[in-house]
Amino acid sequence: MRPGSRSITQLSDLRFSAPAEYARALRKAHEATVSGAPSPHLSPSLVKSWQRSLAMGINPDQHRPLHRHEVSEARSLSAGHRLAAVMPALSQLLADETATGRHLLIVTDHVGEVLWRVGSKQALKLADSLEFVEGADWSESGVGTNAISEALVTGAPAQLFSAEHLVRTHHDWACTASPIRDPLTGEVLGVLDVSGPFESVTPDSLRLVRCGVRLAEELLKSAAPPVVTDRRTGNASGFDTSGRADAGAQAQLMLRLLGDAPTAALDGGTRRPLTLRRAEILALLASRTQGWSADELAYEIHGDAGTASAIRTEMHRIRSLLGNVVEANPYRFPSTVRVVTDASVVAGHLRDGRVAEAFAAYPAKFLNRSNNLAIGFMRDELNEAVGASVRASGDARLMLQWCTSDMGSSDTAAAATAATLMGPLDPRGQLVTARMERVDRELRA
Repeated sequence: MRPGSRSITQLSDLRFSAPAEYARALRKAHEATVSGAPSPHLSPSLVKSWQRSLAMGINPDQHRPLHRHEVSEARSLSAGHRLAAVMPALSQLLADETATGRHLLIVTDHVGEVLWRVGSKQALKLADSLEFVEGADWSESGVGTNAISEALVTGAPAQLFSAEHLVRTHHDWACTASPIRDPLTGEVLGVLDVSGPFESVTPDSLRLVRCGVRLAEELLKSAAPPVVTDRRTGNASGFDTSGRADAGAQAQLMLRLLGDAPTAALDGGTRRPLTLRRAEILALLASRTQGWSADELAYEIHGDAGTASAIRTEMHRIRSLLGNVVEANPYRFPSTVRVVTDASVVAGHLRDGRVAEAFAAYPAKFLNRSNNLAIGFMRDELNEAVGASVRASGDARLMLQWCTSDMGSSDTAAAATAATLMGPLDPRGQLVTARMERVDRELRA
């Protein structure tokens, strides 16, 4: 038989007997396929995964993974994850932390974010060079075809060797992975992966990973699923730490969007900081009960340059931070989640005629660092509603407070009304008049 004419089956026989030769053959097949001439040495399912990855913008020459969280944030999240209870047993079974250890034990969450890495300093250093770290997204959309992504896509064990990975910087590695499922519901909780230099993979690697999964799922049967507790009542919030909503329970998502430091919290729990982009997306979701398509959100957030894939990436990140608080197709909050924003609290006070309470609950403008057009309209609408209510209240003291705040500093109508109510001899009125004159000069400049 001529060199290069081996079948897929014959080629795979070299995986363990001659790993270096097998890797060279795979690299040739990789080059041919990426160049547009699919190699018969690669399985059709693998080629399809590569095609999906390429369509999502993965660069096979040099692609850095997405990072859902900083390393420290991911480690904090892992402490409350369902799989934290089984990590000691998995580490004892599969990890090698000795000085000569070559492979890593990796455990991700249900979307492929790395939560745990266990291995020797040498193995961890090699993984660092690929940014294979806590918080990195090892899904198909995050870093291209790999064993973790294949396990998530197929729901079954997967093993990828050398150039079966799409990204070339991963070609020195072999990875074996399998989903870990909730033994009660069957839902995927995460992925167990063993990765290392391709010379370190053995015929037992897949069997050991399967044993690890069986051990984890058996231990989960006796481990009560932790829940996030409402600190005010002591009751379960309706979300477990993987973020899944309990049937019949309604959780409360509190979004603080006034000012320049947006946060989100479930049922009075820890306030989680939001990037401005994610805060804008959540604000838009909260503004429309019928939901948004990915294309609609892409246009609202990015304008004509927006893409649905960018929105899907942000949704993955929102879910990894807050759990499954957003439904897809269209994107909207589910009926199991009651959404409250600090802006809606202000609006509620205004609807009920409680102007002083509304102003007290309004410390800053809505997402005041956002340049987004839709957010700007929402910001102006709320600010004008508060200002108009203050002006109509007839309360000179309240108008004075409004005019000396950042939100009402340019409200010359309120300043004029307050000055009239206070009279020319009231020093507070003179202060308002002076401010009004300053604003007028600035407008004329």
